[in-house]
Amino acid sequence: MNSKLLHTPVGVRDIYGDECKNKLNVLDKIHSVFHSYGYDDIQTPTFEYFDIFNKERGSVASNNMYKFFDREGYTLVLRPDMTPSIARSAAKYFMDEEMPIRFCYVGNAYINNSEYQGKLKEFTQIGSELIGDDTSDADAEVISMVIDSLLSSGVKEFQLEIGHPEFFKGLIEQSGLSEEKTEQLRELIDNKKYFGIETVLEDTNIDKELFDIFVGFQDYFGNIDMILNLKKLDLNNRSLQALERLEKLYNILTVYGLEKYVSFDLSMLSMYEYYTGVVFKGYTYGTGDAIVTGGRYDNLLSQFGKNAPAIGFAVNLDRLMMAMERQHLLSENINDSKIVLYSENDREYAISYAKSLRDNGQKIIMVRKRSNHSLEDYKEYAKRYKVNEILFVENNNTTQINV
Repeated sequence: MNSKLLHTPVGVRDIYGDECKNKLNVLDKIHSVFHSYGYDDIQTPTFEYFDIFNKERGSVASNNMYKFFDREGYTLVLRPDMTPSIARSAAKYFMDEEMPIRFCYVGNAYINNSEYQGKLKEFTQIGSELIGDDTSDADAEVISMVIDSLLSSGVKEFQLEIGHPEFFKGLIEQSGLSEEKTEQLRELIDNKKYFGIETVLEDTNIDKELFDIFVGFQDYFGNIDMILNLKKLDLNNRSLQALERLEKLYNILTVYGLEKYVSFDLSMLSMYEYYTGVVFKGYTYGTGDAIVTGGRYDNLLSQFGKNAPAIGFAVNLDRLMMAMERQHLLSENINDSKIVLYSENDREYAISYAKSLRDNGQKIIMVRKRSNHSLEDYKEYAKRYKVNEILFVENNNTTQINV
């Protein structure tokens, strides 16, 4: 056997043992939070037509998708993102529904990142989508659910950074800058290279106050006071409405009692292109990447024929687990199974005995004893799998052996 076949490709990995148990346990806790908010489960295909995720939909860049062809020659992709799939499903099955729709999901997504980035190319997402509600209350509900989900997982120290790209777009509209200058500014601000903003603007004719507002982007993160101070500036309606939306959202979050987990970052610009309003990312210790991403996407469903606003988020479960491990929040799982060890002559009795124990709610591992293994061998086997008790069946009698 070629040893290469025993290894996984770059960007994917096996998960087993305690790591797998912990991941499923955290997933179940977050899933329970979604259900407590009244969200219903939805499953979409692992692969879909390329057009579901193409550039016009504002999803992942084409060269970062895993693409292949079906028998008819159609281009298919492994889903790089769950939201467009759910938008398609909502448009197909709930076209005439005018009231809010609440979906939650669990699934793996696939992005063909550069190997030099060191990121997983297959990762698990668990998230939710609230469709048909364009209010600040919907924004607050989703953010509240994000916070409750992270708390349920066991993470206590985290921060949710909230932005609104319309603030930047309003400034661009007010300034009349060219598309080239706009893209230069967007890239600098999104990458937090604020020192370059002044250079980009120095040969333009925008007025001094607007110039100072652009240059001040390095200070546009913090608490609600930052938002309130920006509202005092001479801004157009587009930028002002973005700030007012964030202020209203914050006020609702204070009713939830969750404002301590929230801060604002107006430099958050270049997430998926389908985002149209409030956007957010969640961070905690132990990983430099966001463990949660989300936002409002009021125009995406219309691309599938249903005019409905929406907001949603996804937890990157693999990043969350990495952070929890580094924060020492994961403990070893206790294996409460028991081993029923039996010989071939005692098979009938052992099967009946194991069934009676399972019927009473116990977890039973049945192991047929081989002549080339001693009882000590089976004790060592039990220790490796953290089983504390062997029930040794011999001549239709059972001896309890503590490991």
